[in-house]
Formats: sequence, C-alpha cells, structure tokens
Amino acid sequence: MIALQARANGELSVELGNSLQAALISFSSGLLIISTVAIFTPRIKKGMREIFVAVKAGSLPKWRLFAGMLGGSFVAIQTNIVPLIGVAIYSVASIAGQAVVSLLVDRIGITGGGPKTITARRIGAAAVTVLAVFVSVIDRLDDRNFSFFTVLLALLAGAFVGVQRALNGQINEFAKESFATSLLNFIMGTLFLLLFLFVAILISPGENGFSLSSLPTGPWWIFTGGVIGVIYIAFTALIVQHLGVLIFTVLSVGGQLLGSLIVDFFHPETSNGVGAALITGICLTYLGVIVSGERRSQRA
Repeated sequence: MIALQARANGELSVELGNSLQAALISFSSGLLIISTVAIFTPRIKKGMREIFVAVKAGSLPKWRLFAGMLGGSFVAIQTNIVPLIGVAIYSVASIAGQAVVSLLVDRIGITGGGPKTITARRIGAAAVTVLAVFVSVIDRLDDRNFSFFTVLLALLAGAFVGVQRALNGQINEFAKESFATSLLNFIMGTLFLLLFLFVAILISPGENGFSLSSLPTGPWWIFTGGVIGVIYIAFTALIVQHLGVLIFTVLSVGGQLLGSLIVDFFHPETSNGVGAALITGICLTYLGVIVSGERRSQRA
C-alpha cells in the first residue's frame, strides 16, 4: 500500500507542480473519508471519547496527540522526492530511517507495549537496512541529476514514521479502536499541512512566489493516496502494540519493496529504471527482515 501511495502522491505532485499542495490533498481526502466513516460507526466515536478522557485524566500526555503532524511531514516529503528518485529508492531509504529510529523508540518504550530490549538481532537488522540504502544508490552517485540530499530526506521521512507509529501504538491503547487513532492522525496532519501551506503563501506571495494550482483532471488513481493512508495508519496502530515498531517495520518491508520494485519497473521514467544495485539493495533489506527475527520460547 505504501509503494502505491508513494507513486500516487508523487504523480499528483508532478501534475500540480506543487508538492505541498499535493500532500494536503492526499491528507485531507483521507480525513474526509475517515470522518464520513466515523459518523456511522459508534466504535470510532467512542474511541475518540476515550482518547480525550485519557488526556483529561493525565494518562495520555497531550503532546502525543500531535503524532499526525509527523504523518503530514512524511507525506509532504514523499510527494516532493518520489518524482526525483523513484519509489524503490525512496522506499529503501525511508525503511532505513524507520529501522534506526525504531531501535530508540522501542527501547524507550513509547510504543504502548512497554520497553523492548535492544538485541544484537535488532541492531543487525537496522545496520543492514542502512547498508541497503547505500548499495541501492551506488550506481547513481555519478549521475548529475541525482541528489544524495533527496535520499537523506527519505531517511528523515522514515524516521518520522518510526516515531509516529510508536505514538499511535500508545494512543491506540486508550482508544481501543485503530480507526479512531487514524481519525486523530488525519485531523492533526491536515491542520499541520494547512498551516504550513498558509505560511508558505504568506512568506512568498505574488506571481513568482508560492501559489496554489488548479486540480488536475486525472488519471483518477493519483487521488487515492488518502484512502491508502486511512487503511495503513489504522493497521499500524493496531499491530505495533503487539510487535513493537522495529519488528513491524522489518516485517512490512517485503510488501513495500516488492511493490516499489514493480512500480519502478513499469514506470522507469520517474526512477531511471531498475538496476542491479537497486535489486541488491532490496535483497539486503530482505536480509534485515531475516536478521530481525526473534527466537520463540520453547516453553509451552
């Protein structure tokens, strides 16, 4: 789903010529969908009430409600750089950022499932995914059109998601309804992007400054980023409580990388194609999945 979202948001950014506006459209469309669902779903409304009851009681710190702003930042970066480096390299780099940050948030214990020990397997998994980033881009370092700064931004975007997942896991402990956590994320993320867009227009007004673009007429699938985000955030909020951020991250790598490889294979115009270095990097990331595997207790 994330590979498809990256492709849809990236194409929307190209059509608009405005990555920040594309991020806002993606997030606000997700907010519209989840808000409509919430109107007819008592569980979601109850989950939202439970969140604010927890905040009022002091059980849930207020600042954790702003996790959605990290998601907004992630989508803003995604829409800006996917057209520059392609979905596959973006996916590998963002996964590495998630893996490294996941070590920290798991150790601190802000996932909602309590602190988790940093084992050799976890360190190895994070190290392999970081190595995979460098291998994936090694054949493009001499390309004049390639910017390693965009790869660093993808790493940063992944780091944002790692922290967001942790905070969502804890919020979901009180909501007990993953779509309520998703609704809160979309509210905060949309408000953040609206504010960001407003500030950008104020700072750089005029014909040669920052301005809004008219909506493109299609293709239809470039507007699906918000729908995908609703489903994805709801799933992660539920699953991360049980697996922890790092394990969830590396287990979700398979689908994300396979999807990104397929997307870039069929749309090489946005990624400079699929080469041996990229495939090797993806294989290394799969190795990170294997390295991270936790041994199960033999006791009944």
